[in-house]
Amino acid sequence: MAVSSSLHLSPLLSSSCFHKLIAGRRGSSRARTVSARTSTEAYTPSKEKTGSSFPGKPEADVVVIGSGIGGLCCAGLLARYQQDVLVLESHDQPGGAAHAFNINGYTFDSGPSLFSGFQSRGPQANPLAQVLDALGESVPCTNYDSWMVYIPDAEFLSRIGPTEFFKDLEKYAGPNAVQEWRKLMDAVLPLSTAAMALPPLSVRGDLGVLSTAAARYAPSLLKSFIQMGPQGALGATKLLRPFSEIVDSLELKDPFIRNWVDLLAFLLAGVKSNGILSAEMIYMFAEWYKPGCSLDYPLHGSGAIVDALIRGMQKFGGRISLRSHVKSIVVENGRAVGVKLRSGQFVRAKKAVVSNASMWDTLSLLPKEAVPKSYADRINATPQCESFMHLHLGFDAEGIPEDLGIHHIVVNDWERGVDADQNVVLISVPTVLSPDLAPPGKHVLHAYTPGTEPYELWEGLDRRSSEYKKLKAERSEVMWRAVERALGPGFSREKCEVKLVGTPLTHKRFLRRNRGTYGPAIQAGKDSFPGHSTPIAQLYCCGDSTFPGIGVPAVAASGAIVANSLVSVSKHTELLDAVGI
Repeated sequence: MAVSSSLHLSPLLSSSCFHKLIAGRRGSSRARTVSARTSTEAYTPSKEKTGSSFPGKPEADVVVIGSGIGGLCCAGLLARYQQDVLVLESHDQPGGAAHAFNINGYTFDSGPSLFSGFQSRGPQANPLAQVLDALGESVPCTNYDSWMVYIPDAEFLSRIGPTEFFKDLEKYAGPNAVQEWRKLMDAVLPLSTAAMALPPLSVRGDLGVLSTAAARYAPSLLKSFIQMGPQGALGATKLLRPFSEIVDSLELKDPFIRNWVDLLAFLLAGVKSNGILSAEMIYMFAEWYKPGCSLDYPLHGSGAIVDALIRGMQKFGGRISLRSHVKSIVVENGRAVGVKLRSGQFVRAKKAVVSNASMWDTLSLLPKEAVPKSYADRINATPQCESFMHLHLGFDAEGIPEDLGIHHIVVNDWERGVDADQNVVLISVPTVLSPDLAPPGKHVLHAYTPGTEPYELWEGLDRRSSEYKKLKAERSEVMWRAVERALGPGFSREKCEVKLVGTPLTHKRFLRRNRGTYGPAIQAGKDSFPGHSTPIAQLYCCGDSTFPGIGVPAVAASGAIVANSLVSVSKHTELLDAVGI
């Protein structure tokens, strides 16, 4: 999840971010609301003492470092559990990689563009929606069913749903691709019953999960396995293996199918099908290719998600302090007892500190002598996804096709692989669905290379140097060309009123991301995402460096798991009863 009015990011924007998944639409859409209740209370974020007054006492039961989706979900649920919680955010905009920012009347998403299955119940149950339900908050959404795909030898509208995508395949990839895709769907969709059997909000990180999840949902789990049959139940054992093993076992050879599966895996988790957990892919397939599925976009942009989470947290007494940069986690007698801010302020945590930073950045906040060598070695040895190039544009809609879709995927060369640098560009034009994000008659656009930009090209460069500016221009050209292909001859670079380019250094600086990384590149079957506890007592982690991993549903679930783990089983059960899950 940019930058200043031409090439540099304004520090006040806390710009440029990483992204998770993306999809899109051309055609009709309809608005709806993703939760049953709405709060009209606006959040009024407080500043650290260097800005304005600190919100209340510099202490809390739980101190959360970072206001990303994972941190806000954790904090919101803790407030709902009647815990005194304080979120400390380094920047003046909350949301982490999902924050929104405004320049000259244009409001840009810096991070996630797709919130598919934004429902708290049913076949597309989403952990984020379940947290919003628990907080009594709602986010109006519009849903849609397709996105544009541009590949070297074709371009087509890719639609979700079991029948529409078969039609696309028949037309653009041929009958053999249709046959292999049907074979894949027949194998994996029954497994989705197991992959989606437990409500994410029921999970916790201790043995209490036997009560809140296993026992509570035992009948539905048993029913799902019966429905799967012996073969499906046997296949469920593959959920924690690489998805490529399922693809290989089905002997799928069609180049388009193999490339398409790799692309979906990479967009979802930053690794190809040989590295992603089968459970993640099957969850996504169930969201996109079952009857009645749709894609969602929050009206008013991704910032509306952040606003709703903060409203819900504050409604239950939670606090957030912006411009509160955490310099270190304070450890005494082997326990995390609080944090020290860059201003020198000490903030005490009476029960726990929860870090929403990446595993590498969390490690850098800890005193070296407090960290077991084995823990530090594991983190330092964990491979990283690469970083991003970003292009944010504001421009006049005149000359742009009226049936323009919100999302576009451009693949320049299948042979290079979807994880090759400068090869895949994702484009989002959210004003197609939410016109209020720009002045009347205008569009906002966000294009980016999805976690494929090598940090090494940028390491050590001075952001004010001519060398840096030259490299920015060179490495952003692939995004400009992709935008021109997607928007057609009516688009002109010269007529853009806002032009923002973000680099890996932008990511590193404004998101506090080690090397500007997208997140851990953990290969399924070779390693696993760390849990939420750490060797330091009272220190927990949530976000994309923990289980379940990268992606909006995953980080929301991680925050919920930590919050659930910090309260008693009885309180957790009371919440599940109250929400009706």
